[in-house]
Amino acid sequence: MLEKKHRISMAEMTAGENATILLFQGGRTVSNRLASLGFTPGVRVNMTQNYGRGPLIVTVRGTRVALGRGEAAKIIVERGANE
Repeated sequence: MLEKKHRISMAEMTAGENATILLFQGGRTVSNRLASLGFTPGVRVNMTQNYGRGPLIVTVRGTRVALGRGEAAKIIVERGANE
């Protein structure tokens, strides 16, 4: 069973942190856009840059992707999963 303390939004991750995508909070439009960028449940991500405001840079499937903070807040991840 997942411990709740390890479940956070992607916007809360710090630079250099790894996590596994669990689910999306939002409608079909958000889910489709994120899936087209390679963000799907079960995929490992690495937070490359997060200054606490402005866009985030995330490495997913070997590609660096810039996400808006609002989009990142809709992605729920599990910290340190499968490390």
